[in-house]
Amino acid sequence: MKKICCMTLAIFVTLGLGTLVGRVSATILSGDVTGGSAFTAGGIFVTLIPPLSNPLGPPNSVGNDTFQSPNLFGFNEDQNIVLAAPLVVDVGSSPLPIGTTVASHYIFFDPGPSQSIIGTVDFDADVLAILTSTTNLAASDFLANTGVNYLNPGFRGLETGDAVTINGPRQILFDTSAFTPGDYVRVLTAFSPAAAVPEPSTFILVIFGLAGVAVLGWRRNRKPWADAH
Repeated sequence: MKKICCMTLAIFVTLGLGTLVGRVSATILSGDVTGGSAFTAGGIFVTLIPPLSNPLGPPNSVGNDTFQSPNLFGFNEDQNIVLAAPLVVDVGSSPLPIGTTVASHYIFFDPGPSQSIIGTVDFDADVLAILTSTTNLAASDFLANTGVNYLNPGFRGLETGDAVTINGPRQILFDTSAFTPGDYVRVLTAFSPAAAVPEPSTFILVIFGLAGVAVLGWRRNRKPWADAH
């Protein structure tokens, strides 16, 4: 019985330690809506955490009028992934070479009536590239890994006259006009320090797990005469 308990706790601790290198959604730092009709309509920047609480369409979905809001939205996708092959991008040095570590983020504007927006989004690492075309967004969907339903894949990206650019080492400028189904881009940053930091609860779980293993190990190794006193 003790052997089974020790094995169970060992597995628990292993899983807990594994999450220490997992990601947390803290790589989009902030954002702001500074111009356009969306600004006049009271639009703000909103950081989302999957699963998405979109008000319209299928649950946990984005890409087909699922928000209908003057806000600029963003959420983190997969973080700190090493590219296994070169990746063609629309903004930034292209292609990103094999072996590059990237953190992926999805930024979008999905208004109800046709609206324009000017806004910025800040990240915790340098911006390497932006995917703005339908083809390159599809080719980089392997970086999503969120469980989100990405709708209307043939209509994602930007149209003529829209622009999303690198506005500073860790900032993008979003300057577009959109109607249906909205404007969607993927931003790739360098290694994200925030994504590599474990959540506090992880430390607590691991500490309890290690303590449990230590106690059981001590009980198994006690001398028989110790139990008699």
